[in-house]
Amino acid sequence: MSTSRSRPPEPPADAPVAELAGVVVRRGGRTVLPGLDVRIGHGVTGLLGPSGCGKTTLMRALVGSQVVTSGSVTVLGHPAGSAPVRGRVGYATQAAGVYDDLTVAQNLAFFARVLRAGGAEVDRVLEVVDLHEQRGQVVGRLSGGQRGRVGLALALLGRPELLVLDEPTVGLDPVLRARLWTRFHELAADGAAVLVSSHVMDEAERCDRLLLMREGRVVADGTPAGLRERTGAASVEDAFVALVRGEQP
Repeated sequence: MSTSRSRPPEPPADAPVAELAGVVVRRGGRTVLPGLDVRIGHGVTGLLGPSGCGKTTLMRALVGSQVVTSGSVTVLGHPAGSAPVRGRVGYATQAAGVYDDLTVAQNLAFFARVLRAGGAEVDRVLEVVDLHEQRGQVVGRLSGGQRGRVGLALALLGRPELLVLDEPTVGLDPVLRARLWTRFHELAADGAAVLVSSHVMDEAERCDRLLLMREGRVVADGTPAGLRERTGAASVEDAFVALVRGEQP
């Protein structure tokens, strides 16, 4: 009798990449997410809202690093953080988990070995985040923006099917921000689902779809154009304000 383990069945082709159903998160007696229902599909999805609205908690739930009080979180057809999805989800936090005493290339090479991603991945992700010139620099001597890009490079190793990026453009100049958004869309065109959080409303126009959050709830879900049309607003920021105030038609 064979002792090999069968691979878990894959989700249907039309299933969402990730889904939160009735997710409640409580911390320190405070309800951070009060029963969230969210579906993440392909393309670039922007998660926008003010600081403290629950964006990072939602993202941590997706990657399996957040304890959920109740509800379910499913990623690529499996429970978030479970063995079948490890290595298939990339996560870049606001505080990159890198070794300060190693160079950029050494950090990437180490994590590439952990993921069994292959040495060629180091050069590829350095190109994506525009850090080739800094590959030999010790991470502890990098600027905050450069350090953040090292964290983004780590998330890209192995070509994950879902990329969860928590405010990856903070501290970057406008030219580099625009370049990274182009990269996000290129990754989505190659088949990855990309979820990008931000509290900068002008980045909303760069997304295929928007989730606007406030106080742990999604107050709007749609395309930038659709949200502007729904509210009669000239910008996504004005649309967000109208939605919060209940001024939409």
